[in-house]
Amino acid sequence: MSLESEIEKRRTFAIISHPDAGKTTLTEKFLLFGGAIQTAGAVKSNKIKKTATSDFMEIEKQRGISVATSVMGFEYSEKQINILDTPGHKDFAEDTYRTLTAVDSVILVIDCQKGVEAQTKRLMEVCRMRNTPVIIFVNKLDREGKDPFDLLDELEEVLQIQVRPLSWPIGIGDSFKGVYKLYDSSLRLFSANKTEIAGDEIDIKGMDDPRLEELLEDSADQLKEDVELIEGVYDPFDKEEYRSGMIAPVFFGSAINNFGVKELLDTFIEISPTPQARETATRVVHANEKEFSGFVFKIHANLDPKHRDRIAFLRIISGTFERNKFYKHIRHQKKMRFSNPVSFMAREKSIIEVAYPGDVVGLYDSGNFKIGDTMTEKEDLAYKGMPSFSPEIFKELVNTDPMKSKQLEKGVRQLTDEGVAQLFTKSVGNIKIIGTVGDLQFDVIQYRLEHEYGAKCRFQPVNYHKAFWLTSDDKAKLNEFIRLKHGNIVYDKDKNPVFLAQSAWIIKLESKDNPEITFHENSEFKVSV
Repeated sequence: MSLESEIEKRRTFAIISHPDAGKTTLTEKFLLFGGAIQTAGAVKSNKIKKTATSDFMEIEKQRGISVATSVMGFEYSEKQINILDTPGHKDFAEDTYRTLTAVDSVILVIDCQKGVEAQTKRLMEVCRMRNTPVIIFVNKLDREGKDPFDLLDELEEVLQIQVRPLSWPIGIGDSFKGVYKLYDSSLRLFSANKTEIAGDEIDIKGMDDPRLEELLEDSADQLKEDVELIEGVYDPFDKEEYRSGMIAPVFFGSAINNFGVKELLDTFIEISPTPQARETATRVVHANEKEFSGFVFKIHANLDPKHRDRIAFLRIISGTFERNKFYKHIRHQKKMRFSNPVSFMAREKSIIEVAYPGDVVGLYDSGNFKIGDTMTEKEDLAYKGMPSFSPEIFKELVNTDPMKSKQLEKGVRQLTDEGVAQLFTKSVGNIKIIGTVGDLQFDVIQYRLEHEYGAKCRFQPVNYHKAFWLTSDDKAKLNEFIRLKHGNIVYDKDKNPVFLAQSAWIIKLESKDNPEITFHENSEFKVSV
């Protein structure tokens, strides 16, 4: 099969949501429809051995949340589907932001009871930064919730994006009878079924089909009224507007009951983009270019605690990746080859011989990779858009078991390489400060250090407001500033100087007093070949 055919076959996307909106459940149901798993149940079910669910880390099982991005691949309708299931919890938002750089589109899950929540809004803002195409799935229609029209208005107002319903619920909660697929005039009647695929669609010939009255009884008139209003208020769906990130199609259903999921999946593979071009520091790279290139967007140590492995997740952007072929690590300027590259089905891994644009390949790593690293066949390239953002909470790392200092050092380095948190070091005293988006990350770090590395620690709060990366064309001025402000100066993992400000007022004052120095709120400036 040609490279163009392989590209056309692939769809790589992330599923994002606020916690508890049903994201992981929807992921599981996609796997069910794709035949990747044979049965489905609640994430914490003990009755079904669920090796293919996306929450595999022990702390995730205990807390019922996703804290690491999982990668899953399966085939559906002759397409290769690559799903990146992301953490929903806001404390792990930065992992999600990085994952969004590795996908070509997004499915955003909304709880019909709660509507648009804070984390949903923030995630959508990241999608808008890159004009990532978004499909919205309004979940939990089998429960009482907001009026669908009110939800559409809320989506447009809060997320600042035009929406277009492509399916429509017939009733809600106790009166929920099914969904009407506006996209191709088909009907699916609701039946609560958590473990199997729901029944076939019923093809009807629009709103004038006499079978509507038989199938829906007293709900038929309301559906006709709703559809007439939708067609009158909303413009016809335009696939190119969706692909350019200007309009978000909306689907309704109940993921836990496998309902409305097939409509979503069928339409997704029809309208969603194939692997897209990506910008580097020097040029735009297109998927159909002959030479291989890709970038590392995630690193995960101890994916399998029994084997203490460390895997770099590489998104292929162009060309063909081949097992045992030498490729160039741009940051190190050295050739590397990989004898055991793997594809993923959640925890399950299988060795692959070749992979194509859109695929995510796992590379066993002994410490060569950092997030954002680029691999190419020949050309020196550096993919853009993998910045670190300033953390919101800062705490000093205190070693409570000096006999395990080496293990602690290794664990902290590997966990921060994964992007679980950011590590800043003060030169004087080698004090380590961990920066995170939320408190839950500190619990995860502490848990993983103890259970994966045998190291114990505690965290001591330090009073900082924000981190700012420092650059200046005047090296003397920068060095003088670092000398004078040494109490606030730390260095990130790449030895870049960072100013930790105690308040917004202080950074405003320092910026005004030091016009020769640029205070960056993220590390995007570091992109270089």
